[in-house]
Amino acid sequence: MIGSWKIVVLAIGSNLGDRKLILESAVDQLSYDRKIRVLEQSPLVESVAITEEGPDDSKPKYLNGVVKIATKYSPKKLLKTTAMIEKLHGRERIKRWESRKLDIDIVSYEDKIFSSKNLTLPHPRAHERDFVLVPWSLMDKDAYLPGRGKVSDLLELLPQDLRLAK
Repeated sequence: MIGSWKIVVLAIGSNLGDRKLILESAVDQLSYDRKIRVLEQSPLVESVAITEEGPDDSKPKYLNGVVKIATKYSPKKLLKTTAMIEKLHGRERIKRWESRKLDIDIVSYEDKIFSSKNLTLPHPRAHERDFVLVPWSLMDKDAYLPGRGKVSDLLELLPQDLRLAK
């Protein structure tokens, strides 16, 4: 895009409450921000919860999607903005890998490769996550994860037991 608008891909997920309504509300919150334009949204997919120990069928299932936006925010300011939207939807950061009403991750920010204490771009585990790759490939068959490759190719590289049922 022209000027200071940057193209960003966000992953959204929820496994508590009315998951679909929460995700729709989060996308609405993004669109209300004058420094964010929602460009595209993937279909939603359901996935098993991932914990520190791996997939856990005993936890509520996640509903996941990907949203392509244009933003005037820097990566760090966008991270603060998405954290505020998570908090508005009841997200409490008590323990890593916990169930949550809303999770918003910055998957990619243009072709930027960046790392700080609180943010790594592109997302360091996006290439391993079917719940990111599947909806992203459904939204954009030519999607590309910077530093990793074409999203559909990355999806094919995942072991079958880690992939969503298609």
